[in-house]
Amino acid sequence: MTTFLGGKTIYGASLGILMLDTRFPRIPGDTGNAQTWPFPVQYRIVRDASPENVVLKDPGALLDRFIVAGRELVDSGCDGITTTCGFLSLLQSELSAALDVPVATSSLMQVPMVAATLPPGKRVGILTISPDTLTPAHLKAANVAPDTPVMGTAPDTQFARAILRDLPEMDFAQCREDLCTAALNLTGAHPDLGAIVLECTNMVPYADDIRRLTGLPVYSIYSFACWFQAGLIPRSFPLNLTDARPR
Repeated sequence: MTTFLGGKTIYGASLGILMLDTRFPRIPGDTGNAQTWPFPVQYRIVRDASPENVVLKDPGALLDRFIVAGRELVDSGCDGITTTCGFLSLLQSELSAALDVPVATSSLMQVPMVAATLPPGKRVGILTISPDTLTPAHLKAANVAPDTPVMGTAPDTQFARAILRDLPEMDFAQCREDLCTAALNLTGAHPDLGAIVLECTNMVPYADDIRRLTGLPVYSIYSFACWFQAGLIPRSFPLNLTDARPR
C-alpha cells in the first residue's frame, strides 16, 4: 500500500502571489494575470496596498496586512510566496520570518545571481518604474550592490502614469515604446552592461522586446518565480533503468 502525506486543503498550486490592490489592466505576462504562469498559482489581494502606497511611500506601513494575506496563502497550501512589486524587497526579512515558508518578494533579489554569470567587465543594470523612489535601502534589502546602474521610465510616460496612478485603461503599444526607450537610455549610459533585470512585475510582457532591442539577456519576476517554483515542485523524471544500461 502506498501512503501519501496530507495536511493541506489545496494541492498542486504551491506558489502564492501577494497582489497589490489595483484596478489597472493586466495582460498575459503580467504577474497578476493567471494565464502568465505555466503552473497553477494562488492569489491574495493586500487591501490598500496601492502602487502609490508601495512604490511612492513606505510599504512597511502595510506590513501587517501583507503578513495576514501571506498566512492565508500558506494555509491554502502554498509552499512559497512572491509578490507583484519589486519595491517590496523592503519587506523581505519580515515576511520570510513571519510566514515560515520560502519568500521571494522582489525581482531585484536575482541581481547578484545574474551578476555572477557575467564575464569580467560586465555588470547588471536595473530597469525600474520609479527611479526616484528606488532607494539604496531597497537595493540593500535585496543584496544588490549599491553601485548597480538604475534607470527607469519617466513619470509622464504612459507606462508609469497608468500604473502609479492606477488608471483603468492603458495603451500597451505605447507602454512598449516607453520601456524600449528606457532600456536604450540605460544601455546607452552604461555600455558595460551584460544583462538587465526588470524591477517592475508589470514589465514582463515587454521583456522580449527589450532583449531584441538591446541584445542583452533580460531577467524579470517571471524568470525569478519560475526558478523559485522549480524548487517548490521539482520536475519528476521517471526512472528508466533500460536507458541506463551500458551499450
